[in-house]
Amino acid sequence: MSAWEKNEEIKIFREYLRIPSVHPDIDYTPCVEFLKKQANKLGLPLKVYHPAQETKPVVIITWKGTQPELPSIILNSHMDVVPVFPEMWKHKPFSADIDKDGKIYARGTQDMKCVGMQYLAAIRALKSGGASLKRTLHVMYVPDEEIGGHLGMEAFVKTDDFKKLNAGFSLDEGLASETEVFPVFYAERSIWQIHFKINGNAGHGSLLLNNTAGEKLHYLLDKMMAFRKAEALRLQLNPQLNIGDVTTVNLTRINGGVQSNVIPPQMEAVFDIRLAVHIDHKVFEKQLNQWCKEAGGDIELEFEQKEPKIEATKLDDSNIYWLALKKCLDDLGLHCGTRVFPGGTDSRYIREAGIPSIGFSPMNNTPVLLHDHNEFIKADTYLQGIEIYKKLIPAVANA
Repeated sequence: MSAWEKNEEIKIFREYLRIPSVHPDIDYTPCVEFLKKQANKLGLPLKVYHPAQETKPVVIITWKGTQPELPSIILNSHMDVVPVFPEMWKHKPFSADIDKDGKIYARGTQDMKCVGMQYLAAIRALKSGGASLKRTLHVMYVPDEEIGGHLGMEAFVKTDDFKKLNAGFSLDEGLASETEVFPVFYAERSIWQIHFKINGNAGHGSLLLNNTAGEKLHYLLDKMMAFRKAEALRLQLNPQLNIGDVTTVNLTRINGGVQSNVIPPQMEAVFDIRLAVHIDHKVFEKQLNQWCKEAGGDIELEFEQKEPKIEATKLDDSNIYWLALKKCLDDLGLHCGTRVFPGGTDSRYIREAGIPSIGFSPMNNTPVLLHDHNEFIKADTYLQGIEIYKKLIPAVANA
């Protein structure tokens, strides 16, 4: 048995990884029972909330601060993981095998069961060392983040139970980094998923009818792809930009037609759009409607998802938590870069509730494998992350 396998924190992490909390139709009961066991070992109270459904629990382990009247700190993570294709993995995706190089293979090693357990490992070390914190910590484990969080965090932030937490600041997930730099995420793009339902003249496939759905679709595709190309070029030409700084546009589905020789009365195109934080939503939607009009009209926009513009977390002197976090990372000598998160996390619901949130996962010099086959984290990287949180958590909790 390797030294990594003997390590108590690695043992706890691997036990959590072996719970297959994988979509679809997750039974969160094993996760809740596992977390109850961890809370008991830490001597900390645990509460389970059901903001939307009994099958969608939100679990909170609380470490009361010496000044509990102060706004509290949320340490958030999600229990769910995305589906796997076992035949594409070197190791069974829920075995949590460790190879000779110390790589721990399992779905959730990066996204984000690592962070959920690193929080508890850091708290365990702090408590055993006799530390006390000014602000109360709420270590939160939520369901369904990977499918939008609608029955998890989105529902929970609207409840009185959440308001009673008196949260002042939240830490949540970030991303691994292939370089020395640790990315720190302060904002997210807004997700718009739009169905363009395009109506047109129908008839025999041998004719050249005007204003067909196909013609209108062609016009829209040209406009959307030209916009996409311009954003890709902007990203390519400016080395200061990251993917989170531009608007992404991707055609994800085209539907329509009944028979090869029939011009259909309707076609549908679906786009996944992530609006950059500087985009004016009203202006962008007006542009989409203008393109529909130019295409020939009679096009309905149906939003599968239309997130509002959510203010970024401030990275200035007005945010005492950011100042404390930044000083801590600097004192540790970590190379960090502030970023806009390219995807969607539960931080968007926290920020929408008016609470500053930072996304940070302490995994540098690590390939980005979230949602990928053979997801892994090195045991040494995991243990290094615990050491970082042992400094970072007190920094923000004592701000």
